[in-house]
Amino acid sequence: MTAGTVLSSSTTTAEDELAALQREHGRPLFALLLRLCDGDRQRAEDLLQETLVRAWQHPEALRADAFSSVRPWLLTVARRLAIDARRARQARPPEVGDAALESARVIADHAERSAATLDVRRAVQTLTPQHRDVLVLVYFQGASVAEAAEMLGIPPGTVKSRAFYALRALRRVLPGYAADVR
Repeated sequence: MTAGTVLSSSTTTAEDELAALQREHGRPLFALLLRLCDGDRQRAEDLLQETLVRAWQHPEALRADAFSSVRPWLLTVARRLAIDARRARQARPPEVGDAALESARVIADHAERSAATLDVRRAVQTLTPQHRDVLVLVYFQGASVAEAAEMLGIPPGTVKSRAFYALRALRRVLPGYAADVR
């Protein structure tokens, strides 16, 4: 079928006409759309299909006489669809991928940890110096009960007792951080 042939005939169905239209004009349309879509093949394919749908919806535009072609009409429709798609993308915020969502989660987790650290620091400052010393050695510096007892010069039982009462005091000051408040 040549560019100037009439696509309608009594024996050709609409599907056959559309298939012939794609065979005859599909490559040039796709090439134009690929350029207009900055090389995005998926978007160009979508716009090509939309162009062909528009052609199917407007059969009167496909009724070319012997001296004209439907290609200029198809190219105009394709170009206008590409312009509309570009404007629509520019009018709405950019799409967010999984990497951006993951980094937002990391930032939120970091913010929560930072806030929790500040809360704990303020709460530890409310303890008596004896309780604070035991907590710092055992929980923050990782010393064993025996090592903390030796460093502080107190019996291991006293280290255990002070740690217990210090944690209990922290639970009162930090109500959202512990489930069992006694």
